[in-house]
Amino acid sequence: MKDVKVCVLRIEGTNCEDEAAQAFASVGASPEKVHLKQLLGQCPVDLKRDLGSYDILMLPGGFSAGDYVRAGAIFAARMKSGLKKEIVRFVEDGKPVIGVCNGFQILVELGLLPAMDGTMSEAPEAALYTNDSGRFECRPTLLRQEKKGRSVFTSRIPKGSVVMYPSAHAEGKLMFPQSRQSKMLDRLLDNDQVMFRYVDPEGEYAGYPWCPNGSLYNIAGICNPAGNVLGMMPHPERVLKRETHPDWTRAKWKEDGDGLSIFRSAVNSVK
Repeated sequence: MKDVKVCVLRIEGTNCEDEAAQAFASVGASPEKVHLKQLLGQCPVDLKRDLGSYDILMLPGGFSAGDYVRAGAIFAARMKSGLKKEIVRFVEDGKPVIGVCNGFQILVELGLLPAMDGTMSEAPEAALYTNDSGRFECRPTLLRQEKKGRSVFTSRIPKGSVVMYPSAHAEGKLMFPQSRQSKMLDRLLDNDQVMFRYVDPEGEYAGYPWCPNGSLYNIAGICNPAGNVLGMMPHPERVLKRETHPDWTRAKWKEDGDGLSIFRSAVNSVK
């Protein structure tokens, strides 16, 4: 597994890169925290990195560039202006790309999600809007795995199973243009692109607080049609061990936390 190289990409304001790197290291991969300037060549020669030399790309959470303009917009614009060809080649080669929280927002701004009509759309086709509560929501959230077909991220998460990943965001409400929202949701479902939906402790789809943001169709995470690009708001990298679950002293948790399964699935798919 050490042969599987992971690029954990960051800029100023990213704050979950350590947890993301730890998640991949925990399943035996070789993560490296890479600043965007290293991929763009805006650094000393010995620090330059090539995106194509990695097997997995991870966009971690945080508040990149202060979330000015829109959450993830500046990070995405800098990536698209300097790395568009490399990113498209990375995705079309079938390599896994995962964006969590701010990383999900970046993938939407980049046009890599939902990407129903090609690898990368020219303009964002969706938005991750302000939570219905109007405030930052930080709470444990339960997600049901919804994908019917195979995905590089869910081989260790059976369809219909429920996992706990904590949420911590102010802008996580997935929306599409109002005039096309119903049509876009139908296409997501037809393409099997909905990977996770928020549920309550009984496993039923429910509103606030179980869905912390008011997202369309209780969507917590979606993938591209090929299944190798995943964006999700909750944080699997924050529940790598049983002790990081809020009820670990009461429930009979296995040694591993729920979050490891996504990273183990991705690394195994590459291997």
